This record gives sequence, C-alpha cells and structure tokens, in this order.
Amino acid sequence: MKAKEMQVIIPTKDIFVGDPKAPVTLTEFGDYESEACAKVNEVIDKLLKEYEGRMKFNYRHFPLTKIHQHSQKAAEASLGAAQEGKFWEMHNMIFAHRRRLGAISLREYAKDVGVVNKKFLDDLVNSTFGWQVKSDLMEGLDKGVRDVPAFFVNGNLFTGKPTYENLSKAINEALKEGKKKVAAKEKLKERA
Repeated sequence: MKAKEMQVIIPTKDIFVGDPKAPVTLTEFGDYESEACAKVNEVIDKLLKEYEGRMKFNYRHFPLTKIHQHSQKAAEASLGAAQEGKFWEMHNMIFAHRRRLGAISLREYAKDVGVVNKKFLDDLVNSTFGWQVKSDLMEGLDKGVRDVPAFFVNGNLFTGKPTYENLSKAINEALKEGKKKVAAKEKLKERA
C-alpha cells in the first residue's frame, strides 16, 4: 500500500500579480470582510494599471477573526482557489461578495471563477489551508501589523493613509531609490 502523498500547497507569499521582474513590490496584509480593504482593493487595481511593468502586488492574509467571523474561511477559500491558479479571480470575487462569506457561498464563488476541485468544501470544513493563513498572520504580526489594510513597499512599512495618491508617491520613491542603487552599482563596476 502506498503512503498518502503529501500535497504541496502554494502559499500566498509566492502569489503575485504584475510583472515578476518589476522593481517595486507592494505587499498588503488584509482581511476579506474589512470595508477598508475592499475599498483599497480598487486602488490596487488602479495602481497595477498605472505602474504596469514596474510594480508587482502580493496579498497576504491577516484575518481579524474577533470582529470578522468569516474572514479565516474566506482566506482559506482564496488559497484553495490558488492551488488551481485562480487566486486573483477568487480574491476579487470574495471582496465583491464580502457580506456573504459562508462556506456554501465560498464554494459557489470558487465554481464561478473556474475552480474544479470536487473537495473544495471539504477542504474548507477541514481547514486544509488554515496553517498557511496562520503563517501569513504570524508574519504580519512579526512585521508590526496590528490592523488592516497594512502595506509594505519593497519590504518597508508604509505609514500613510492608503489612498491612490499616497501609495503612488511611495511607489515613485521606491522606483527612484531603485534607480539610484542601479547607478551606484554601475559606478562600482566602472571602478573595478
């Protein structure tokens, strides 16, 4: 009899949208039931279009389970969809329907975005992806995240209000900083 095969789970820290080689990485720690996170999701879409080729985005889970009872399962559902390459479709679907996030609704949303896993509901009920969500939460806490949405630009905590204007400014600064580093490396090469 064969030993049960271990399923390799794709964690959210490895899921990006945007150019993989982009010089700026914008990371958000968020909660699917948060109104503020839902609003900023629209800002992110705008930023991705504006900074196409220059910015990539990574969403990490930070469910505030004391105030949002469905946030943990919604995060797990997005990870279930991620295993079939449907993270971003599910991510946007969950935000669009953030007031209806019961397990049955989450299964329906998964079907709507093209997830074919017949055990999707079982995975939710059994918390198959619970540890990955917990891992995001713990990393967020380690980085000083206490509320959502929390943003990092190239690993540095963004402290302003997450408006389009403020995030654009931070991205532009990171782009300038990146150009300075490239120029400094070029000078070092010339001297060598």
